[in-house]
Amino acid sequence: MLLQLAVLLCCSYGAIGKDSCDGPLVSSLPQSSFRSSSQLSNSHGPGFAKVNRRDGAGGWAPVESNKYQWLEVDLGERTEITAVATQGRYGSSDWVSSFLLMFSDTGRNWKQYRQEDSIGAFTGNSNADSVVQFKLQQPVFARFLRLLPLDWNPNGRIGLRLEAYGCPYKSDVASFEGSGCLLYRFSPNPTPIRTAKDSISLKFKTLQNSGTLIHTEGQQDRSLTLELHKGTLLLHLRKGTVLITGSILGHTVVSLGSLLDDLHWHHVAIERVSGHVNFTVDKSTQQIQVPAELSPFEINEISFGGVQCHGTQMVLSRRNFHGCLENLLWNEVNVNDLAKQRQKVSITGNVTFTCAEPVSVPVTFAGAQSFLQLPGAALQQRDAGGGGVALFRTWNRAGLLLTFDLQQQVGSLWLYLSETRVRLQIHKAGRILLDVVTGFGLNDGQWHSVDLTARRGRLTITVDKEESSTAHASPSFPVVSGNNLFFGGKRENPFNVFQGCMRHIHVDNNAVDLIKVQQMLIGNYSDLQIDMCGIIDRCSPSHCEHGGRCTQSWSTFHCNCSNTGYSGATCHSSVYEQSCEVYKHKGNTTGLYYIDVDGSGLIKPQLIYCNMTGKPHAHSQTHGPMGYINSVKRLSYFNYSADAEQLGAIITQAEHCEQEVFYHCRKSRLLNTPDGSPFTWWVGRTDEPQTYWGGAVPGSQQCGCGLQGNCIDSDHYCNCDADRKEWAADSGLLIHKENLPVRWVVVGDIQRPESEAAYRVSPLRCHGDKNFWNAAFFNKETSYLHFPTFHGELSADISFLFKTTASSGVFLENLGIKDFIRVELSSPMEVVFSFDVGNGPFEVRVETGGMALNDDRWHRVRAERNVKEASLCVDSFPGTTQKAPADGHIHLQLNSQLFVGGTASRMKGFLGCIRSLQLNGRTLDLEERAKITPGVSPGCPGHCSSYGHLCQNQARCVERYNGFSCDCGLSAYAGPFCQREVSAYFKPGTSVQYTFKEPYELTRNTSTQSQSSSIYSDLTLRGENVSFSFRTTQSPALLLYICSYYREYLAVLLNRNGKKQRDKENTKKKSFLAFLNISMIRSNTPLFSIYFYIYRVNPNLCVILHTQKLQCKSGELDPEIARLNSLGFSGCLSVVQFNSITPLKAALLYPNTSPVIVTGPLAESTCGSSSPANTYPAETTHPLSVNAIKSDSALIGGVIAVVIFVILSALAVMVRFLYRRKVTFHSQEPKSIKPEADSPEYPFHSEPTSQNVLSENQKEYFI
Repeated sequence: MLLQLAVLLCCSYGAIGKDSCDGPLVSSLPQSSFRSSSQLSNSHGPGFAKVNRRDGAGGWAPVESNKYQWLEVDLGERTEITAVATQGRYGSSDWVSSFLLMFSDTGRNWKQYRQEDSIGAFTGNSNADSVVQFKLQQPVFARFLRLLPLDWNPNGRIGLRLEAYGCPYKSDVASFEGSGCLLYRFSPNPTPIRTAKDSISLKFKTLQNSGTLIHTEGQQDRSLTLELHKGTLLLHLRKGTVLITGSILGHTVVSLGSLLDDLHWHHVAIERVSGHVNFTVDKSTQQIQVPAELSPFEINEISFGGVQCHGTQMVLSRRNFHGCLENLLWNEVNVNDLAKQRQKVSITGNVTFTCAEPVSVPVTFAGAQSFLQLPGAALQQRDAGGGGVALFRTWNRAGLLLTFDLQQQVGSLWLYLSETRVRLQIHKAGRILLDVVTGFGLNDGQWHSVDLTARRGRLTITVDKEESSTAHASPSFPVVSGNNLFFGGKRENPFNVFQGCMRHIHVDNNAVDLIKVQQMLIGNYSDLQIDMCGIIDRCSPSHCEHGGRCTQSWSTFHCNCSNTGYSGATCHSSVYEQSCEVYKHKGNTTGLYYIDVDGSGLIKPQLIYCNMTGKPHAHSQTHGPMGYINSVKRLSYFNYSADAEQLGAIITQAEHCEQEVFYHCRKSRLLNTPDGSPFTWWVGRTDEPQTYWGGAVPGSQQCGCGLQGNCIDSDHYCNCDADRKEWAADSGLLIHKENLPVRWVVVGDIQRPESEAAYRVSPLRCHGDKNFWNAAFFNKETSYLHFPTFHGELSADISFLFKTTASSGVFLENLGIKDFIRVELSSPMEVVFSFDVGNGPFEVRVETGGMALNDDRWHRVRAERNVKEASLCVDSFPGTTQKAPADGHIHLQLNSQLFVGGTASRMKGFLGCIRSLQLNGRTLDLEERAKITPGVSPGCPGHCSSYGHLCQNQARCVERYNGFSCDCGLSAYAGPFCQREVSAYFKPGTSVQYTFKEPYELTRNTSTQSQSSSIYSDLTLRGENVSFSFRTTQSPALLLYICSYYREYLAVLLNRNGKKQRDKENTKKKSFLAFLNISMIRSNTPLFSIYFYIYRVNPNLCVILHTQKLQCKSGELDPEIARLNSLGFSGCLSVVQFNSITPLKAALLYPNTSPVIVTGPLAESTCGSSSPANTYPAETTHPLSVNAIKSDSALIGGVIAVVIFVILSALAVMVRFLYRRKVTFHSQEPKSIKPEADSPEYPFHSEPTSQNVLSENQKEYFI
């Protein structure tokens, strides 16, 4: 049977009067039940320490007031304790202001009671008369209570009266000595009845770190085993037998708990409920989804304490249990009672029904000043042995175990942990006389033994009594201890102090009585906790999130976040963005990116393909994109690399999603319209059959042609439903997000003769991010939005963007009874993150160094608080991080509503906009709440003030309700931010002619919206601005020719600088950058046409510009220009612009709506400008950019002459100068798939953390 428990089933088994377990336990006890470390006088004895009693001197007071004092109460038997109360000594100024609470079953081996797993100290009294009572979060089951004062009235002394509250507790125990077990057999049942719920619960205590507690055998070779292994409980669920290789078929293992071999009671519960198992150890619970092969089964028998009762020995059961089990319950049946009565329970080996506990007195070295000093061996024994630490446990990698001075001034012996190994060194006068190392991995929190012996000149160190961990040395001098041995530390200690626990300390084979040490009868000590081991496993349960690996030392823990996709002290914050939209606005270009759709939430990051062109979108490709069927009914299941939860989150967050479906048919009906039952249907994420096809709406039982009324047969709503012998097809987009993605398709009409069909499901594509632009505008200081209470008990992250002109205001606030969390703008140049989890108010501040945040621009804030630290980041300013108290409260407990833009504490509200507010990865819908809230408006205009700089190359930022866009109409560039060069390769015979018609209708100039300004222009020209970049492989060349109606022309020529090509062996491609200001005499008339030709660039070439009168209408050309024109050309032209006209862009992107004439082949290309960098380039080139500005002038001849002279003179110098500042480009076009029309070819913004685009052979692409 598969079992587990989510609540403490038997935590209070046998408690009497459970409904009112709050009766006083101390007031009726005799004085003999009280003990103390000391007493000031007989009238100040511990027997007078009863709340509200005035006997004796009115309470207990020790001789000295220090941290080594304690008061102890013996309740007579194990009792359930639910509360404690303290009071000062009557009629005095003596009281305890803080204390520790300890408990024990035997009066030895005490355990500290802790709140929230970390808070050990209780707050006591502030006067001598009031009673302070504490309700324990978890009840304590113990016989002995001990209270240790930590602080007291500085003007008085320790004074205390005590009360405890609870009720009697029934305990049935069984003791196992490692060879016995109990076997509980069920009566044979010919018709077994399966119950909806089964449970096993018990408590155990042991000093051994391994052993089998429970083993069950059931039908069909199913079994369950609960095993203690190295202080951790392992729950094994098995089916089948052990393979030769040692692996087990149908085997599930779950671990829980830590340090459970501390000789204290630990509660275990296992409960099976339907298809899952709840596994609980003390206060931690794991829920296990049971695999199908391990589904619930009937148990035949259960053994407790071992597996020998079954007659088998499982491989994973290394040994039987050695310790005590209490209140063994199977479905509320007390197995211990049955065992005592010998009913249905057989006993094997030595099992008794009392708990005989071994005597073990540990000691805790907790601080930097901790040490234990013991006297050395007797003189006559010194030649025979030495001192040894029998057992120790720690989390630290280093620390001093033992040191002493050797006799005859030989030196000093140091035995210590170094990098998790035991090292022994003997030092003298700064020299190392001996160095021995053994053992490994000794900082795992387990008990390890170390034996140090010195006999007959031979020194031996043995770790864990293993031969493989034994080291020997034969020093040339006697190793004999001096008068004192120091354990754990020493005032002059060159090594790290030891922080951990020790027990069973022996000196020359004589056990040390640590109780006498505590009573100061032997030896000396400082800052020790004797008779208890205070080690804590800070990694169980782990506070490291998202699979971060937890490691720890004595006082803290660390999270290794490598390869998790998360960062921070607890691996809480995702290192990835939440959508393609966010990556786009950081300047990233099209490619593969990891998207973490819920930020710090539980959904894992997913690698998706972000297409940043236009609206950034992502797409997910299915496995097996097309199927062909012609004989039987077909069901196809489509797998996605993202799981269902990831896909659901991506689709929900996106503004729009679509998935195209195709169905090609011949004699194969699709939906059997109009009135029949569908032959084919598909299922999405709702797991409901969908009987509509692409292009139609849910529930319509139609295809796209049916909705549009253009099916090949008007009597049917799908083309394939016409049931023709000719091939037909139905295809279209599925756009209703609630049904996407397509998970599987059932094709039905394929059994008839001649029936054939083929289908295909395209990748899922989504675009937009509803959360990124979700905003609200607060126009009154008293206005706010309220949401349900924020639950961030252990980890809380808050992120948002804001813009304001106000000098201060509260962004958000959530209150509890005492706890709170708040983020505010405290001044124009400071943001404050404040909270209180019970340790007092805590503030983290970020100052912007004089830069105002109330500039009405968007600013990003991210605050995080976890159990280790709190941090605050604002934009790119240096963040601030503050560590949390080492042993403070860790749970943030809030109970009020969350206020956004305002406050419940009457602080100044926020005026301005808040956008994309996320708490622990969940986005709050500000817009929806703002629609019904007075003083708050949904949305927030003015995005261009913050994001307008992203629009490049003369692009215009256009405001949108939920964002902005870049209008590239006035730019020769394209792309979402107008940063992509529009380029084309020209071949001989290729030309682009742009024609102005005179007159031209202005209404047509504006009819094409965004691209109109790149195609048409106002004809009243006051000057001309011509710019372009080129790359050529020929010379000489005619680069640019412009001709007007009035026989004027402008030509840009590429010549050999008046020289023949002399350096023929120099074949490297060169580039030039020239900005030419040209003046021409004209009559304010529009130009007629523009022609573009590109030729080769050579290191000896220069640019020459001619302006002359030309008979354009007659077709006559200047002889030189005509000669160059006749040579033909090949090369590349890029970002061509004439005033606001971009002819090349119009020809490539809008050929059907532009007044352009393209002759010959013309295709868009990167021209090598964005090709991947060659790690060993063979050439260095740069695109040549020419910028010609024409303005009215009467001195055309003189200006042109000056310009030509300057160019000819300057370029000779510039060629060599520019040659040294070249950028590497590939000489050939990329051979990959042609990019989309607006896909960016190179990033306009690069960050150190930007992700690299992965290889093209990825099969799965997502948003």
